[in-house]
Amino acid sequence: MAGISTPAMAAAVSNAGGLGSIGVGNVDAERARVQITALRALTQRPFNVNLFCHVPAIPDPHNDAEWIKFLTPRFQKFGKPVPGQLKEIYTSFVADDAMLAMLLQERPPVVSFHFGLPSAERIKALHAAGIVLLATATNLDEGRTIAAAGIDAIVAQGFEAGGHRGVFDPLAPDECLGTLALTRLLARNLSCPIISAGGIMDGAGIAACLALGASAAQLGTAFICCPESTADTGFRNVLLSVAAEHTVMTTVISGRPARCIANQFTALGNEAKHLKIPDYPIAYDAGKALNSAALAAGETGFGAQWVGQAAPLARAMPAALLVAELQFEMQQALTAR
Repeated sequence: MAGISTPAMAAAVSNAGGLGSIGVGNVDAERARVQITALRALTQRPFNVNLFCHVPAIPDPHNDAEWIKFLTPRFQKFGKPVPGQLKEIYTSFVADDAMLAMLLQERPPVVSFHFGLPSAERIKALHAAGIVLLATATNLDEGRTIAAAGIDAIVAQGFEAGGHRGVFDPLAPDECLGTLALTRLLARNLSCPIISAGGIMDGAGIAACLALGASAAQLGTAFICCPESTADTGFRNVLLSVAAEHTVMTTVISGRPARCIANQFTALGNEAKHLKIPDYPIAYDAGKALNSAALAAGETGFGAQWVGQAAPLARAMPAALLVAELQFEMQQALTAR
């Protein structure tokens, strides 16, 4: 939930008995440090820091220019200039020495990886600093790779999940495994703890995952409407409307597969089938610029409204209260068995 999570929300979750998380894959090391410092000022309990481990993008000036050309009429509609060129807006942790140095200094209790794994040397250094490590798997092969790397627990991200698929290789065939099937596959075949993620919005969903062998559950969409998140009013409104019943997996916004509420931006996917979308996160540079242009004109339909398939179950309440509700619902579900 990079860009949506905040130290305040993560602290509220941790103080209520969960493991709060901040996503820092979209910021540099010093801004990540500021978030960690702010979070530590609000809680003495463990928390997680999430990082992106994608393969660094390969610029293609000709292809990037074609993508800008494709998006030009949309920028013109909102009276904003088209980006002159696109850049890689996020530095992958696999190549970010400054982020590694900061983490070794700050020593957050937990660090999690998305899109793959860092080098064995980075994993060893983080473990030596006493940091618990998690990583996302979308299939059994990725799970085996994570376990072999010595990561402490695996986040089983089902196809229902909102936001970016954690696939290691976005060009490889995706088995599109659901959360429950993936949880069971990983729990039966691997000995490390499994954390289910994707389409889980209430305590009954958490209980179902625990029954299949998960040690915990990870929720993202459920917290978007909490007052502590940075979600804008347009995003909150659409999430609490019937529009949340319709999500799509798209690469058109960022260059990587990600689940989003169907909107005007995702609809461009059909028009762009003849084009090669720039690598992640180069494409995201254009996507964010177009959304900013649209928002300035009062149009919210070009946002990266990342949500999971169970989005219609979203609730608007403070994060601590939501954690309490989830715990109560989970106990009810477990007792009813």
